[in-house]
Amino acid sequence: MSETQQTAVTNPLLKAWQTPFEAPPFAEIVPEHFMPAFEQAFADHAAEIAAITHDPSTPDFANTITALERSGKLLSKVSAVFYDLVSANSNPAILEIDKEVSLRMARHWNPIMMNAVLFGRIAMLHEKRASLGLSGEEMRLLERTYTRFHRAGAGLDEAAKTRMAEINERLAHLGTAFSHHLLGDEQDWFMELGEDDRAGLSDSFVAGAKAAAEERGMAGKAIMTLSRSFVEPFLKNSTRRDLREKVFKAFTARGDNGNANDNNEAIVEILSLREESAKILGFATYAAYRLEDSMAKTPEAVRGLLERVWKPARARALADRDALQALVTEEGGNFALAPWDWRYYAEKLRQARANFDDAAIKPYLVLDHMIEAAFDCATRLFGITFAERKDVPTWHPDVRVWEVKDANGQHKALFYGDYFARSSKRSGAWMTSLRDQQKLDGAIAPLIINVCNFAKGADGVPSLLSPDDARTLFHEFGHGLHGMLSDVTYPSLSGTSVFTDFVELPSQLYEHWQEQPQVLRKFAKHYETGEPLPDDLLNRFLAARKFNQGFATVEFVSSALIDLEFHTQPAAASRDVRTFEKAELEKIGMPAEIALRHRPTQFGHIFSGDHYASGYYSYMWSEVMDADAFGAFEEAGDIFDPAVAKRLHDDIYSSGGSRDPEDAYVAFRGREPEPDALLRRRGLLETPEAA
Repeated sequence: MSETQQTAVTNPLLKAWQTPFEAPPFAEIVPEHFMPAFEQAFADHAAEIAAITHDPSTPDFANTITALERSGKLLSKVSAVFYDLVSANSNPAILEIDKEVSLRMARHWNPIMMNAVLFGRIAMLHEKRASLGLSGEEMRLLERTYTRFHRAGAGLDEAAKTRMAEINERLAHLGTAFSHHLLGDEQDWFMELGEDDRAGLSDSFVAGAKAAAEERGMAGKAIMTLSRSFVEPFLKNSTRRDLREKVFKAFTARGDNGNANDNNEAIVEILSLREESAKILGFATYAAYRLEDSMAKTPEAVRGLLERVWKPARARALADRDALQALVTEEGGNFALAPWDWRYYAEKLRQARANFDDAAIKPYLVLDHMIEAAFDCATRLFGITFAERKDVPTWHPDVRVWEVKDANGQHKALFYGDYFARSSKRSGAWMTSLRDQQKLDGAIAPLIINVCNFAKGADGVPSLLSPDDARTLFHEFGHGLHGMLSDVTYPSLSGTSVFTDFVELPSQLYEHWQEQPQVLRKFAKHYETGEPLPDDLLNRFLAARKFNQGFATVEFVSSALIDLEFHTQPAAASRDVRTFEKAELEKIGMPAEIALRHRPTQFGHIFSGDHYASGYYSYMWSEVMDADAFGAFEEAGDIFDPAVAKRLHDDIYSSGGSRDPEDAYVAFRGREPEPDALLRRRGLLETPEAA
């Protein structure tokens, strides 16, 4: 038996998976399996591409476009498992392999995406596409394939291709290093919470801090980590101003500490290489290059939206700032409001104005009940059902798995939920997949993942969510539904394979159901008594939703504007990242008491890879649509209206990237979105005094 055959026998990544639903057998997979599996996957894929490229027959849709869709199955399979572990359950061995894999991945894809002969076949078909008799989905696939190769540089001369390949390799290395540095700073920092350090913190928060300590081998203690789900409630509730300052400064300094994890140099090089690549491809700026292939189309359109929202948001934030400063003075505080004070005093102001604080509702937002709520809404909207499975392997004992069935009881998907913060997991929340839906060679059911970083319960207290956490859970589940309900033929068009500024529509739209009274009345129950959320508290919660929206909007839009400026100004302008950040914030009149949601050195959305580079605005672009889209249910008089839900399923959630997003939205809504819906939802159409 050859060494290759021997590897295939012993390496679980290279075998057919004898597990329920052919899910990855995580318990059998060790880091040493990945490089041999990637080597085999690269070789297989290269051979498949060579066969398409050198096919002597005349190019047609089947032997070129469909053949491309069939290629790379092993690479997709191995990559999905690997990147799940890198993000959600890493260890030093996995992170070391990630450095090599990111480079090898770039070296593998560069010659494919810049293959002149292959692109020639695609371009020939694209030129005569009108005469090929293609279906709507086939036409969309041809157009997207052509666009993808063209934008990767397949039409460039050899010298330009060589340089593009070098740039891609270097960017892959830098993006990986950026995310590893961020994880490193997050893993290295913690703050022990002694008895005197817990003033103002809820029992459930302290329980989570104890669970975090136990997870780091410090049983019996309680610690703060730099997970956002810890930091935000701490800043909101801790009465210890000195500790709020310490936590805030540590959180905002991630990647900017002048240590081995510093990201400043990486940012400078990333921006310079992105600018160079855009110019090679014929674009004035990287933002112009990225946005050409989006709903927004131009940096000017993005800036127009952000500035339209910025002005009323900033006005509201400044009015709120003055009210918060007055509160500080009223309490006898002899200090100017600082960024680590904002959430704390905003919570006090909300209690005074709306008679509501998060701590009052948190005991009713039990994680398990909110998961049930997300499932129940999906059942009522789309007819799918969820049944937990204990026999599907997972990458960590905390991960739960559900089988999803359609209205006819047929298997539809597996859904994995990985909800708790741990040091082996990067911060934030995201949706991804271990396998995408497709029907090219028989029905392939998807394996969809949601990852969050909620504080784990302890001492008999279950995991309790803040309203923001509950919204995050519904947001990621909305992405999950986009993957689970996908009903397309071709893998490249499956699920969330859509424009970045459209991909947030299904997720943000789903958030609306989380805050509906009929959903909360059914699923928000006190963790100790089982009592439903009292109507009085529910009404106060709903009334308080628009509170502090000036802050939330300023925090987000400033980050989106910085992203846009990084990618529209010459790279030389941001050689000193801190100076650039400071100048841009001064230019837009950023209130000194509010920090960016993501400072550059921790802005993984735009620097850990390029997915949201020049695209962080996408959340807001999609919010224009989601605020308007939920109106369709409100106008129908039923948030589960069957006719509207069917359109939502058919035109948005199940169609993946198989149609133009503008067409998809208009098909669902009957018209283009109404932009003021976003300002109305955030309560920014009223004057600040009216809030």
